[in-house]
Parts: sequence; C-alpha cells; structure tokens
Amino acid sequence: MSAVTFYFDPACPFAWAASRWLVNTAQRRDIEIDWRQMSLAVLNEGTDVPERQRHHVEVSQQLGRVLAAAHDRAGDSALGPLYTALGQRVHQQGADVTTAMVAQALTESGLDPQLADSLDDSTYDSAVRVAHQQSQDSLGDSGGSPIMCIDGQCFFGPVLTAIPDDHDGDQLFDALQTLSATSAFAQLQRPHSGPPTFSS
Repeated sequence: MSAVTFYFDPACPFAWAASRWLVNTAQRRDIEIDWRQMSLAVLNEGTDVPERQRHHVEVSQQLGRVLAAAHDRAGDSALGPLYTALGQRVHQQGADVTTAMVAQALTESGLDPQLADSLDDSTYDSAVRVAHQQSQDSLGDSGGSPIMCIDGQCFFGPVLTAIPDDHDGDQLFDALQTLSATSAFAQLQRPHSGPPTFSS
C-alpha cells in the first residue's frame, strides 16, 4: 500500500490534471489518497499577480472557503468527493463559479448545499490559511499547487499538461515513487506550453 497525500487548489488546472491521473492510477494500484487543501490565493498574497491569473486567484479564494466550510462540517472525508464535483464543473465543463453551481456540487458530494453561501464568507479565510500552511510545512518550502507526498516524502508537482493514459500513468507513478525515495534527489524540470485543457 502506498500512502499519498495530495494538496490541491481547486482553481488550479495543473492540480486537476494530476489529481485525475492519481485517481485513475489508484484504481489499478494499491494507493490510498488523502486529499488536502492548499491555496494559491494565500500563496500569492502581497504579490503583483498578472491580469490573466487574477481570475484564478479569485476562484481559489472563493472555492477555498467552500472547502474549508465542508471540512469544518464533515471532516477530511468531505474533501475528495467535493473536489471531484467542483473540478468536473470548473475544469471539465468551464462552468462559472456561482452559488447555484457550488450548491449542486455540494449536493452531489452528499453535503449541505447551503454551504455554498460560504463562497463570500471571509470568516473561513483563517481556516484556508491554516490548511495552506500545512501544505508548505509538509513541503518544507514555499510551493504551488499541487504538492504531493508519497509515503511521507513531499514535493511540488507533478505538473501535468494532460492526463496520461493508463500505461503512462503507471510509469509516472513508479518514477515518482522512486524519486521520492531517493534522498539525494531535489529537482527536475522542463518547459511546458501552458495549462492543460479538458473536454467534458
């Protein structure tokens, strides 16, 4: 059994691609996933965010509050199903973030649809901040979304521009498992053309 902790920002398309790869791989492998929240809105506080990224930061803040409210109401087990329901709408369908859309996702996840009112409730911002700090503490540095831990070894990524097929997905997990267990390994990076696109 491999224990994976996956820290995600619900607005991040790279995290969504990686999360769907991980879910697909876990269906074939002995992997237990612990879903955790992080926040690009908190990460980017005090920085001059480019215009094209400001919408993502706003969505991060709004959906982060909803996740915090759901976690407050139902605990860790609420995060995975709610992330899936929100991600399918935001990333796969390109839906706008509205109270009605979020209420549908909450209902689909078995949660109280009235939690959608937390979209604009700043009282949850402190809980979002605590959750985000836990992601940074786990990484041991400042890092974006996603952050993934395999058997307690954490790293930023994987950054995926598409969802791999089953064969490539299995190979990717094996490679990451090997790298995470190699204490001398620190970083590997190559250029990419931009965020992934998804079809519904």
